[in-house]
Amino acid sequence: MANVKFDRTLSVEMLEGDPWSDPPEDSTGLVRSVHELRKRPVGTLSAWDLARLIGQDVALPWTLPLGVEILRDTAPKQVETGWYDDELLTAVLNRKSSTWSTFPELAQEMVNVLEILTDLPSYIQRDVVKFRSRLPW
Repeated sequence: MANVKFDRTLSVEMLEGDPWSDPPEDSTGLVRSVHELRKRPVGTLSAWDLARLIGQDVALPWTLPLGVEILRDTAPKQVETGWYDDELLTAVLNRKSSTWSTFPELAQEMVNVLEILTDLPSYIQRDVVKFRSRLPW
């Protein structure tokens, strides 16, 4: 795994030093969820939580390494069972080219994860092709 170290007991707000105010009352569920997730220790975030944050490009210096770590650690089991955590995988794969230029070690880690994952559904294969086209090399 890429050498990314940070205190997983801290929240995104603490890591960024940028507490957000409460979301407006008429906010969508996604907006309310993102605001709430930013307050939780990053080490307690689930794959589902990380998919929400990564998909919104929130706190990528901390959420993306955790998401890639989960994908790496679960890839062999996902292949074995034929079940894929497609929400997290899709969120990670669909980051912009600039994200992968900023985090080339994580990009390489995802290339390694994709070598493990086989027989991906066609909709995820499309995301894999887009991901590979965004790589900085």
